[in-house]
Amino acid sequence: MWKLAQSPHLTQLWCAPGNGGIAQERLIHRGAPVACVSVGAEDVPGLLGLAREKGADLTVVGPDNPLALGIVDQFQRSGLRIWGPNRKAAEFESSKVFAQQFMGRYGIPTARSGTFISAEPAKDFATTLEGGCAVKADGLALGKGVLVCRNLEEATQAIDQILVRKSFGEAGARIVIQELLAGTEVSLHALCDGQVAKLFPTSQDHKRALDGDQGPNTGGMGAYSPTPFLSDAQLAEAGRKIIEPWLRGCAAEGIDFRGILYPGLMLTRDGPKVLEFNARFGDPETQVYLPRLENDLVELLDASVRGELNKLELRWSPSVAVCVVMASGGYPGSYVKGKPIHGLEAVARLANTKVFHAGTAQAGDQVVTSGGRVLGVTTWAEDLAGARQAAYAAVNEIRFEGAQFRRDIGVKAIGAG
Repeated sequence: MWKLAQSPHLTQLWCAPGNGGIAQERLIHRGAPVACVSVGAEDVPGLLGLAREKGADLTVVGPDNPLALGIVDQFQRSGLRIWGPNRKAAEFESSKVFAQQFMGRYGIPTARSGTFISAEPAKDFATTLEGGCAVKADGLALGKGVLVCRNLEEATQAIDQILVRKSFGEAGARIVIQELLAGTEVSLHALCDGQVAKLFPTSQDHKRALDGDQGPNTGGMGAYSPTPFLSDAQLAEAGRKIIEPWLRGCAAEGIDFRGILYPGLMLTRDGPKVLEFNARFGDPETQVYLPRLENDLVELLDASVRGELNKLELRWSPSVAVCVVMASGGYPGSYVKGKPIHGLEAVARLANTKVFHAGTAQAGDQVVTSGGRVLGVTTWAEDLAGARQAAYAAVNEIRFEGAQFRRDIGVKAIGAG
């Protein structure tokens, strides 16, 4: 919303359902506030009715679930313009089985893997990997459906958790087991219009809950961009080996992908390999991409919908951006909501700093916690050291009961460049 609100093309902007931070955003061009409307992100009929009622010229889809539910298809059938991949295209994220098999069909480098619906064959395959594997629920699971296993005991427990105990419900009716790749993990993003894909610079997410990549997987505890692990030439080569065959595969299978493709990569000794695909902006990667993006985001999304990305070039600031996620105590497990958040006003006055709200809500005149990942505290500077210092200085100004965050965001890059 923050980046969209900067566009001079906007006259009004609505967000459904929004949060305590989005409600405070204003359009740069007119000064009008962003209006938060209490329609759920998965209430597709309600969102369709809202777009009709407001006369919205373009709907922008952020989360994965509405894409998997086919919101784009329904809007298009109703003659409304909407940005994001349709239901078939969204399968790259909504089905890890589909994505893995697609990569196999088109020679996209990825990990050795198998797909299973019952536990015993899955355990047999995990044994061939000596237990070193990632066990993944097929469907969407709030970014938590990947269990990384270092030995056979952990792999057996992960398989039972998903296939036998049904911890992820229908999302875990099938699983993908991938060999555990060694290397450095980075995130790529590409803006697509059905024929053309424009690569973003690299970023790096930090998925584990605790410092040193310890603890359970989360939806992301922080990110920075760019990373020093891929040169411009290597990034272009990754595009040739991953994005180009992906585009050819989409054309061959009639997949009209208009939106963001987000491949998570492992940089191995044998070159980059795809761990999985997402079909929307990554979180928290978006928080470090958009402060560096110099284009008008509305113009880019409009070109993506129109199939005219070939007319535009992406422009990026040379600055380095860092995002530190502040989460509720207990996340990604159970946590308590409704904790008042203090210090936001002071941080809002800091230069080159933006606090992106995630799990927040307005309660009277206070902003309170309402989710697991609460805030994405983002700063940008000339170099990584400066951006990290500024980000943690801002984090230290913000307080809420039980707040937890990683203290090592970006550390892997220090000295690597």
